[in-house]
Amino acid sequence: MDETRPPAKSFQDLVVWQKAHAFVLQIYAGTRTFPKEERYGLTSQFRRAAVSIPANIAEGFRKKSSQDKARFLNISEGSLEECRYYLILAHDLGYLDKSLLWGQSEEVGRLLNAYRSAILRSNPQLLTSNS
Repeated sequence: MDETRPPAKSFQDLVVWQKAHAFVLQIYAGTRTFPKEERYGLTSQFRRAAVSIPANIAEGFRKKSSQDKARFLNISEGSLEECRYYLILAHDLGYLDKSLLWGQSEEVGRLLNAYRSAILRSNPQLLTSNS
């Protein structure tokens, strides 16, 4: 984490949220060209999982305890992994090239992990039970 940055006043100030939001926008753009028969299948599931990433970052931002904050970030990490599977599936089905989105997912994953780790380090007794 960058120690020179002022504390975030809203979830929108978090770089991890900004990158996760950009990832969602790219997922929406990428799934626009999926076949119509995927509208209620892969397209819907993919978009819901992607939206869950920044939504859980935002929800966790206002939680008072470090444990609650870390839990919502962990939910975001789970949704990111779900998106990674959908990237593989969509690529294997010939719907999109996963390379750009995969790189974005890795960056979001690194940021989520770093943010969650920093929160847990701020409350050392949580490290033994949550990491």
